[in-house]
Order: sequence, then C-alpha cells, then structure tokens
Amino acid sequence: MLGEYRITGRGAAEISASVERAVGAGELEPGQPLPPMRELAERLGVNPNTVAAAYRTLRERGVIETAGRRGSRVRAKPATTGREYIRVEVPEGVRDVSDGNPDPALLPALGPVFAAAAAEQGDRDPVLYGHAPVDPGLARVARAELDADGVPDGPVAVASGSLDAMERVLAAHLKPGDTVAVEDPGWGSLLDLVPALGLRTVAVGVDDEGPLPGDVRRVLESGARALVVTDRAQNPTGAALSPARARALRAVLRDHPATLLVEDDHGHRIVDLPMHPLAGTTQSWTLIRSAAKACGPDLRLAVFTGDPVTLDRVRGRQRLGPGWVSHVTQRVVARLWSEDGVDARAVAAAYGHRRDGLLDALAARGITGYGRSGLNVWIPVPDETGAVARLLHAGWAVAPGARFRLGAPPGIRITVSTLTDDDIGPLAGAVAAAVGPGAGPPGSHV
Repeated sequence: MLGEYRITGRGAAEISASVERAVGAGELEPGQPLPPMRELAERLGVNPNTVAAAYRTLRERGVIETAGRRGSRVRAKPATTGREYIRVEVPEGVRDVSDGNPDPALLPALGPVFAAAAAEQGDRDPVLYGHAPVDPGLARVARAELDADGVPDGPVAVASGSLDAMERVLAAHLKPGDTVAVEDPGWGSLLDLVPALGLRTVAVGVDDEGPLPGDVRRVLESGARALVVTDRAQNPTGAALSPARARALRAVLRDHPATLLVEDDHGHRIVDLPMHPLAGTTQSWTLIRSAAKACGPDLRLAVFTGDPVTLDRVRGRQRLGPGWVSHVTQRVVARLWSEDGVDARAVAAAYGHRRDGLLDALAARGITGYGRSGLNVWIPVPDETGAVARLLHAGWAVAPGARFRLGAPPGIRITVSTLTDDDIGPLAGAVAAAVGPGAGPPGSHV
C-alpha cells in the first residue's frame, strides 16, 4: 500500500525513479493513487513544480495516469515493468474463458509447413544481411488479398505482429503529447501502448457497427492526431464496420485529411463478414493484418500496407533495428494463406456458431451481450468486480472489463473460442445469476 512505501528524491528524476522502482517491485499496485503534488512536495521539501515534472515523466513513460480531480494513479498495466497486472488467476477446476486465445484445435499444424519452408530455402541462396526484407511470395499473396478487399494499392511491409506494426506507425508520425483516438471499449494492449509512447488517448464510443461517427468527429475537431479503428472482430465487443458506418466514417475523415489512420484487421481469415476499409481517405494511413488469430499467436507476424511516406518511414526505422522478420516465418504464412492451410470459412463458422449460441442463450435469460464477429462476447454489467467474483465462484473465469475501458461503463468479456454446445447453457445460466438483466449497449456512455 502507499502508506507502506515512502516516495523519495529531491529532483524530478529521483522522484520519478523512486515511484517506478516501487511499481516494478509491486510496492505500488495498479490503480493505487499517488499523493497530490503539493502534498508530496511538502513531504519531500521540494518545489511543487519538481513533483509536477516527475509526474509528467511518469505519465509519458506509461507508469501512471491522471484522471482530473481524482488525481494521479498507477496505470493498470505500467509500461516500464514486466510484472503482469489485471490478470485473472484461474483456480484448479475453474473453466477459463478469459484469455482471448483462438481454439488450438482450429489452428494449422505448423511442423509440416515449417519443414516445407525450410526445404524451399535449401533450394535458394541463404538470406543474408542486405537481403530484401519482405519475402516476394508473401508480398504477392498479401497484396492480392488486400486488392480483393478494396484496400488501396501500396507497398507491403512485415512486422512482428499487429502491435509491433502499430507502434512503428505511430512513432513514425507522432511526437510525445500528441493525442490518439482509440475505441472504448477497446484492445487493452493498445490502451497500454499509446501512453507508453508518450502519447495521450481519447475515447471513441463503439457499437455493433464500429466507432461512432459523432465521437470521431468530436475528437478530431478537438485536435486528435491519429485514429485507430478495428475493421472486424473488435476486441472486446466483436464490432465490425458495416457499409453504412464505413461511409459515415469516411465522410468525417475527409474533413480531417491530416489524420493518421491506423486500421487493424486481426480478424483476417477468422471472420466471414466482408471488409469495408477506410484506407486511403486520409493522407497518412496504414492497414494491418495479423496471422495470430488464424495461424497461431507464436508466429508473431503481421503484414501491413499504407501510403508511401508512412511505409518508407517505418521500413527505414525497422532497418536500423530488427532489420527484418524471419523469411522462413514469412514463407510459412505465405503457404498457409495461399494453400488453404487455414480453412477460413470453417474457422469463421465454428466461432460464429459458438458466439451466436452464447448470445442466444444469454438473451433467453434476459441478458444482453454483444459479439457480431470474432472470438469474444462483451456483456455490460452493473458491478464488474462482483460479476467476475461470482462467476469465478460458479466455476467460470471471465475477463474484467477494466482491462478494455477508458470511460465506458463496466462489463465483462467472455472468449467463446473453446466453448462446446454443452458449455453454453451452464455458462449463460451462471452469467444470468451473476449479472441479472438490464444491461445497456457497449457505447452507452456517450
């Protein structure tokens, strides 16, 4: 607790380092408030401006967050420590539906594909320093699928997953203090990444069809420099852009052509809804496709395209760091995508059956849930902590909504990927007993 840890230091750097050490050691816990700046300044015998500078450094490093009159507190998942926070501990005998993972049974066997890719490499000159960073086969497959989905022409680059690509794109255009508009509820990892880059987040409400155009217009008119949109399988609500919503968002973006647009299509090959991309509406844009959900998270690969300036900046910076993503891994993904290593229709149908089954069972019990696409169902609840605890007691571990929210009302996320037909009734009954009827829509905070 804060009372057990004494913040020390005379200068801003010493004070911020003291707080950061305590967070890393677990002596300051997630959500724990820090002393008001004047109070801490008096305790340390320093000028309040010194404490303000220390807190500003901690915010820019993603360690703390400031919530207006509520003061400053430790972030739910501080960026400068490897400690895990907001993690559901699953006791023995409890079914885990909290993790957001795909169904292992629906992932392709990677051994034969890696063997084939390695054998293919044996027929070529080895990849050495200075080699082109993108495998031509993967570039052809990826570009053909992007073309089919109406994504504007542009070069193809490869990163180590969606979040890696997002970080590189945001860093290529923005400076500390710039504001990024993010979906709320939205992907928890992105909500952690943005402040870790020294950027500020501003919330955009979400319904089944994606971000709310009125919210997007408001935040862009208020100075947000970038907008991140999930095209399909939005995490945690399952939202997917509809044709009408995409048209409305394009109209807003055309009025703000300097906005950096980042689109996330991690639902590629696990969702049977068509794409309605926003790409190309603004001067700076990128669209990212990850192999993680369809092929397995350990492949750590995403392809992305965008306008020439954005791609050139990202590839230039990438060249100075990791250089490239393994060409063997790239060829594996190219084979899985081009040779139907993943039966996209069957995978999408399986997840859709489980998701719709749970939503129907919840509705029959008076509980409203959301999950138009993807792996998850989002259920607004009046008491998030209580619902999680009661479900855990009933034998189900669900994800608390705090991991995904900025200003949205409480909720819980259930991952449907491994549910069987026999699971759905008992799970829906447990949710109904833990939550009760009367929940509102995922974007009802706006």
